[in-house]
Amino acid sequence: MVADLRVHRPAEDELPRVASLVIDSYVGGGLIAPDNPYVAELADVRGRWLDADLLVVRGANGVVVGTVTFCLAGTPWAEISRPGESEFRMLAVDPASRRRGVGRLLVRACLDRALGSGSSALVMSTTPRMTAAHRMYERMGFVRIPERDWYPRTGVHLWVYRRAVPG
Repeated sequence: MVADLRVHRPAEDELPRVASLVIDSYVGGGLIAPDNPYVAELADVRGRWLDADLLVVRGANGVVVGTVTFCLAGTPWAEISRPGESEFRMLAVDPASRRRGVGRLLVRACLDRALGSGSSALVMSTTPRMTAAHRMYERMGFVRIPERDWYPRTGVHLWVYRRAVPG
């Protein structure tokens, strides 16, 4: 399936679908509660579209099946990247398209953007419960950096993964 898929910047009329996809992945997937303050940040797709590099993958039917936000250190959507690093956030794949290479394709696009930006590394945060994602990241060369783990809110523990960007 992945051979037929491409990463794109979404059209403006696709932003509601992107928001639904991200919120459904995080809330519907049981990762956060519907009343969690992070839901508002997930829903701010227009903000990411304007101030970051919001990316999508469309399925064979043209509907968005995956998304990720790529950003550079020091920009409005960056959380954990340090000078010289890039990061990605809010990776989400439609459940019907999982295990088909969509997530890997989105991470690869972020690695390409990190390389193009001159970044020395790409970083990201994940919850300890996202074990399938951890396996994908590790297969792609990401290494957990426990000393950079953090707590954005009380009771929310995020693990940090990092991968050097060959240059």
